[in-house]
Amino acid sequence: MSESRRPSKAAGSRPGDKSRRPKRPRTPEGGIVRDEVRAVARDVLRAVRERDAYANLVLPGLLRERGISGRDAALATELAYGACRAQGLLDAVIERSAGRPIDDIDGALLDTLRIGAYQLLRTRIGAHAAVATSVDLVRAEFGSGKAGFVNAVLRRVSEKTAEQWIAVLAPDSVQDPVGHLAFEYAHPVWIAQAFADALGPRAGELRDVLAADDARPAVHLIARPGAISAAELAILTGGEVGPYSPYAVHLDGGDPGQLEPIRTGAAGVQDEGSQLVARALTLAPLDGPDGGRWLDLCAGPGGKVALLGALQTDGNRVDAVEPAEHRAELVRKTTRDLPVDVHVVDGRESGLTPGYDRILVDAPCTGLGALRRRPEARWRRQPRDVAELVRLQRQLLSAAIELVRPGGVVLYSTCSPHLSETVGVVADAVRRFGLTQLDTRELLPGVPELGDGPAAQLWPHRHGTDAMFLAALRKP
Repeated sequence: MSESRRPSKAAGSRPGDKSRRPKRPRTPEGGIVRDEVRAVARDVLRAVRERDAYANLVLPGLLRERGISGRDAALATELAYGACRAQGLLDAVIERSAGRPIDDIDGALLDTLRIGAYQLLRTRIGAHAAVATSVDLVRAEFGSGKAGFVNAVLRRVSEKTAEQWIAVLAPDSVQDPVGHLAFEYAHPVWIAQAFADALGPRAGELRDVLAADDARPAVHLIARPGAISAAELAILTGGEVGPYSPYAVHLDGGDPGQLEPIRTGAAGVQDEGSQLVARALTLAPLDGPDGGRWLDLCAGPGGKVALLGALQTDGNRVDAVEPAEHRAELVRKTTRDLPVDVHVVDGRESGLTPGYDRILVDAPCTGLGALRRRPEARWRRQPRDVAELVRLQRQLLSAAIELVRPGGVVLYSTCSPHLSETVGVVADAVRRFGLTQLDTRELLPGVPELGDGPAAQLWPHRHGTDAMFLAALRKP
């Protein structure tokens, strides 16, 4: 557990120690001033719970609306995203401390309990501050009775460190090592098992994968080719040039939307792994010349096709397919001033004329490889989702193979390492269409530890990217 996530062990930070308790700010009428930072974090959790909202879409608007910035915004972000990521572990601790099933706890109280428990177990915030601010939030909204319940539960939570709670509640590490690690790093067991299966002989790295997946990710920027170089972008933003993509820059944090290169469109926000996927398509060897007919069959929201458009030459254009109009509009905005034509059609029946030289199929998937960037996603996805997505992935890949010319290349990718969505889909296509699998690892120059081939698998703990899978397939 990193330094920033260890629970504080200072004697004065425990609920029973009054010597260092801060005075609570009060209104002129004597009421307790609401802690807006924690209120924002709680309201994000409430939106996720009640409306199936996405935390990363709700939070920025709340911060702007309530005028929260700087260190306060960073704390609100840590509490909201952290509590979403750690929900499974937090709920188990809250359930034990409350002495009742988690489903029997009022949702509005549970949101605040999760924020409070996260502070107690995974930050260095003092225990008194974590408990008192949570109690005040509930008292202001629901009165003293429910505030007393929250106070009692969080005081019981504070009686043990995170490590001690894990020792009490997690499955036995010998009898169920995957279950133990899944609990410790707040992942559903089925997802942890999917990671272990994808790691194969290197399943001993599961702890590292889950730890990387459970940590706050760096912000990755892409320098648009022809507009700005990665070195220039790093200087302008104070970031560091990425290790693998020639267009990547890494930032420690902050709001990238406030950066001038982002506002002008010279740069964008895109995981380095996604950049590598789009670039790999352009590097794949064809049989015969490249006529410049390129297609992104699953283009929304537009990051990869924007890179393809920026790399297109000789006046050629890239076709982008996106069936949902609102996502197609995102593609248009992302690719403005680039040689990209957007088609609002279903990629399985696009009606486009076959004969493409290069096709990218970045298929809809479970997103298990990007859980660190989508904090609530791990608790929404279910094992039953996989079969339906695999069916869609096979249909999209089949459509791409019909559209690519003989000797052309289809690059299939997913933001998931799940074997059913990756090697399973590829093996089915190779068998049905007699495709040639290229050594995709050669299309990622300078990137180490990509697996045994011929496909390539990126990992957050090895590469600092999302867990992107990619396989290059050439049509005979």
